[in-house]
Amino acid sequence: MDMATVRDRGLVLLGCGKMGSAMLAGWLKGGLPAASVWVLDPHPSDWLTAQGVHLNTGLPEAPAIVLIAVKPQMMGEALPALTALGGGGTLLLSVAAGTTIATYEAVLGAGTPIVRAMPNTPAAIGKGITAICGNPQASEAHLALAEALLGAVGQVVRLSGEDQMDAVTAVSGSGPAYVFHLIETLAAAGASEGLPEALALRLAKATVAGAGALAEAAGEDPGQLRVNVTSPGGTTAAALAVLMDERRGFPALLKEAVHAAAERGRELGK
Repeated sequence: MDMATVRDRGLVLLGCGKMGSAMLAGWLKGGLPAASVWVLDPHPSDWLTAQGVHLNTGLPEAPAIVLIAVKPQMMGEALPALTALGGGGTLLLSVAAGTTIATYEAVLGAGTPIVRAMPNTPAAIGKGITAICGNPQASEAHLALAEALLGAVGQVVRLSGEDQMDAVTAVSGSGPAYVFHLIETLAAAGASEGLPEALALRLAKATVAGAGALAEAAGEDPGQLRVNVTSPGGTTAAALAVLMDERRGFPALLKEAVHAAAERGRELGK
């Protein structure tokens, strides 16, 4: 199964909010014809209406893939519409947070190839990273197709098993919120040292964005990059003495935060 098959048999997108819209925009830009896409969304945006896709119409009999991008609380209402597509001919790809592969198998049948994915919000600007895993019925071709589709909004990594998904959610799925909070608190700290608020915020945004880009582009690991900018006895060292404190600094704080997110994910998945 490949993108040619998707063009021929069609792709169904269930839910087209921010994540679904970002992916759809990437596919259309990449050459997938609008005529090959069916979208079911109860509240379509003006942008979606203008794309020329099949919107809230009858579905093709045997689409190559169905991508579920609805909010978890809408899952119970949305899944029954897909029952007829279970059994093996159609790949189900889910980016819905917290919904397990077993949940889909219970509705669509264990013979259905299913790939579960966890993207994150930078997908909206093509800078996301998505982790995927499949059930036993998901072949290498299915996983490769999922990678190709999700690659429209950023990087894709494969997990060794679904048991890693809660940890992924806690690191990269929820992670952008941690970084946004870092930006706002860094800006507030700058303002408390006498900078105008707008300037402090601009400095904080550019610093975090630039450091992240450097961390990805550099051949050295983040620890070495940190060492490179830390002169002994200098200003950076003074700040890192606080941030790297084992009791109240980043090591303990982020470990606790990520664990809390992962535990909540496990609870929601039950």
